[in-house]
Amino acid sequence: MSTSQTHDIHVLNGLIETTLDSADGYREASKETENPRYREVFNARSAERQRVAGDLQGAVRSLGGEPEDDGSILAKAHRAFLDVKHALLRDEQAVVNSVENGEDHIKAKFERALEDSDVSATTRETIRRAFDSVKSGHDQMRDLKHAMERTDGEPVPPPATH
Repeated sequence: MSTSQTHDIHVLNGLIETTLDSADGYREASKETENPRYREVFNARSAERQRVAGDLQGAVRSLGGEPEDDGSILAKAHRAFLDVKHALLRDEQAVVNSVENGEDHIKAKFERALEDSDVSATTRETIRRAFDSVKSGHDQMRDLKHAMERTDGEPVPPPATH
């Protein structure tokens, strides 16, 4: 295996881990919200992130690597902290803020991967396709957060998925 392939596998596995964390975060958010419309959006985004992770895992396999199949320990600890915070606050805004913070993290990680000059053109295209989905989720949660801030945390219809 070439150094280029090893680097691509490393970058893709980092994105897989973060994408699986995102899927888990959305799944947890769907359990935490009492709003059925938010639950539907969070479940849809969780499934979409699972598909993105699956696509990235396929790319790792095609490079001859072993794909990540689990999220990070840090993300699990962060979700546990947020579970406690939400239980104490019982606040829809806290759930949406948590999801939106996670979206900022995953979007930044994908942007860094796209800017990595050592990633092959084929892998960069795989990352770009996945990023389109990630950016859509990010923008949807950002818009939801801002809509809730304008209504003092009152539930608002979630923005449509793109």
